[in-house]
Amino acid sequence: MRGVAVAQSGLVQVATVETRVEAPAAAPATTRLSSLDVFRGATMLFMASEILRIPNVARRFPDSGVARFLVSTLDHRAWVGCAPWDLIQPCFTFMVGVALPFSIARRTARGEAFARQLGHAGVRAVVLVALGIFLRSQARPQTYFTFEDVLSQIGLGYVFLFLLAWTRPRVQWIAAALILVAYWAAFALYPLPPAGFDTTTVGVPRDWPHHLTGFAAHWDKNTNFANRVDQWFLNLFPREKPFVYNGGGYLTLSFVPSLATMIFGLLAGGVLRSAHVDSGRRVGSKTGRPLSPTTTLIVWGLAGIALGGALHLAGVCPLVKRIWTPSWTIYSAGWATLILAALYFVVDVKGSRWWTLPFLVVGMNSIAMYVLEHVATDYTIASLRIHLGRGLFESFGTPFAPIALGATTLLIFWLILLWMYRRRIFLRI
Repeated sequence: MRGVAVAQSGLVQVATVETRVEAPAAAPATTRLSSLDVFRGATMLFMASEILRIPNVARRFPDSGVARFLVSTLDHRAWVGCAPWDLIQPCFTFMVGVALPFSIARRTARGEAFARQLGHAGVRAVVLVALGIFLRSQARPQTYFTFEDVLSQIGLGYVFLFLLAWTRPRVQWIAAALILVAYWAAFALYPLPPAGFDTTTVGVPRDWPHHLTGFAAHWDKNTNFANRVDQWFLNLFPREKPFVYNGGGYLTLSFVPSLATMIFGLLAGGVLRSAHVDSGRRVGSKTGRPLSPTTTLIVWGLAGIALGGALHLAGVCPLVKRIWTPSWTIYSAGWATLILAALYFVVDVKGSRWWTLPFLVVGMNSIAMYVLEHVATDYTIASLRIHLGRGLFESFGTPFAPIALGATTLLIFWLILLWMYRRRIFLRI
């Protein structure tokens, strides 16, 4: 995914999310969990806003505090840390897990056997991986086999997630913990490069200011365990030239901790579904007074942010989004859980939906927006320049022309999705 290490899927509308709302002495009604569509759409629009090239424009004004803020907010951290832009892929990944309990419940209610659902999960996984490779191969002379983008990462872990969805929450918590501990140990036990190692051979300047030292060096760029795995694995495929490193430091094996992110989403989705299916089966306090789903998610979210941050500050594991460190997995899932809690409370609990249409249009057709952004952006911008001229987009100043062009392009994409939305045309995998 351009601009998202991806990515970047809650992105893929993996399920039509429906819930059964049971009222005493009344027939159950079917309603849509609109907050998840809004969450997906808002995240997708945030990602697609890269078309506006705001960080590139802002860098032309280094003395402006506003410009520095925009660069810091709308671009990835070079290695350690977290910017809002870094949360796009974790949110997409988290939402896949949230949607799955509703998908399974709906398919089971239709009478679909487990074997058929498992087969569907397998097909979906293969399609996601293949679509990721296809989109990453644009403008290349041959198929570009890479698996670090959001679609491929989700596809690689999706069948495992599906199987875990049939287990109890306790098993899911244990699975997530084991995944993260094992992944942490693989990096921590992998030997550091020898003293004086020339990092330029793996695409990292010696004087790169973001090099990690001490114990944290086990998670340094392109000298870690998973990069070594990629030097073996990716060279099994036909390539223009042998793979040595990824310029951004991204890794195929990141799908393993990404699976933990999806499991955290699965647990959150279980809380929301239980709240609608049976109001008596909610997480409760010691006094027996039930906690609301919103409160439960807020507690989990704050705990995730605190634990992930503590692991980083204690020197146990640095926060690095590009290689999806275990501390990052927990920290980013905490933020995704808080966002879901807020949207669920506003949209589904309070019923405030008057403002949601721009996000629903994208959230219910996110795969279409993803493909449009990847294959049609350059064509659309070139066409706008040809037919409308450059002068129109330079009306607010030449430096801001990329923003005007990008905003127009994004509006065109949104209008296409609005047309599809009104005609109930939804692309799903």
